[in-house]
Amino acid sequence: MLRGVIFAATLLLSVPALAGDAPYTVAPHLFDVSRPDDLGLKPAAGTQTITIYSPTAGGETYVNGVVLFGFKNKLYAQWQTSQKDEDSTDTHVVYAVSEDGLHWSAPRILADVGKTIRTSGGWGSDGKILTAYINIWNSDFHTGGRAFAITSEDGEHWSKPKPVTGADGKPIDGVIEQDPHSLPNGRILAAFHLQPGVKLAPYYTDDRSGLTGWVRGKMANLPHEGLAKENLESRELEPSFFLRPDGCAVLVMRDQADSFRQLASQSCDGGRSWTTPVLTAMPDSRAKQSAGNLSDGTAFLVNAPSGTKLRSPLALSLSKDGTHFDRAILLRAGPPPEIHFPGLYKRPGYHYPKSLVWRDALYVGYASGKEVVEMSRIPLSALR
Repeated sequence: MLRGVIFAATLLLSVPALAGDAPYTVAPHLFDVSRPDDLGLKPAAGTQTITIYSPTAGGETYVNGVVLFGFKNKLYAQWQTSQKDEDSTDTHVVYAVSEDGLHWSAPRILADVGKTIRTSGGWGSDGKILTAYINIWNSDFHTGGRAFAITSEDGEHWSKPKPVTGADGKPIDGVIEQDPHSLPNGRILAAFHLQPGVKLAPYYTDDRSGLTGWVRGKMANLPHEGLAKENLESRELEPSFFLRPDGCAVLVMRDQADSFRQLASQSCDGGRSWTTPVLTAMPDSRAKQSAGNLSDGTAFLVNAPSGTKLRSPLALSLSKDGTHFDRAILLRAGPPPEIHFPGLYKRPGYHYPKSLVWRDALYVGYASGKEVVEMSRIPLSALR
């Protein structure tokens, strides 16, 4: 079985990016597929693994969608959780708080159990008000849902939820992806998965609160089989963003067509229009990933570049100019920890990473085995 995995990954890594089309390229042999546990990568000096939440028998044993955010000198972690199974109707959203990124509070409720699924939508802030996005689904993931927002001045006392609205003042018919990114001029880029189902569309707003004024950017989705036959799913899903020195934004996406490579699109007009997504040479595990920029502008990608469905190892890839990724660092090696509390759709691996530069480090949050909320902390000094 291992030989088959290595062979498949070798094939994937030998396929070049579409010349002249892909927003970024990948250095040849960046990942050593003959070493599936670590892909030949090494951790950066000073890397720490920190546990934010670990389940106990009788407690909430499913977690996913971990999103980190800094607000008023504290670090916040948001995630979705349930008693046992993924996508069960008792799925709701909680958060924890830390003053140093190392020691964390017990989970607190952001969106309690309701009639349908509640999932984490990420964070936003204008510097004065902290916004938590909550996705409330109609009945299941095939029918889609809507994004709501709650706000707080202190991270403890929260407003009642209000729908996230477009420039027309109407609620957006979709759920928000978990990591909005700000441009240097203050404009916020994000993506929504629109109803019916989950069809990816990029959006932007000039409202610094991120609550209203959202405008859909122009991007053509690729043809897609599967659920797309019923108009319920786009090929592109669960994106993230990074910026290039030339001012262009790059949208990095999961590929539901099982290429096990990342899709990417770019916008050079502030998110108003995007190129048609294309396959890149960056291997992936058909999963949610993370992207962004370090404080010196270096672009980064966080994913499990296994080239298979295995969401391990977890790696950080770096590019000085945002066009060519030629460095990669190990965050978590395989084989991943075993599952201690069985549940629907739970499997070993480091799931759905989201990242944040806070103070003097890069923080990457993820769900280990979809049951433990963990975080990797990498000193920025080790990434220079």
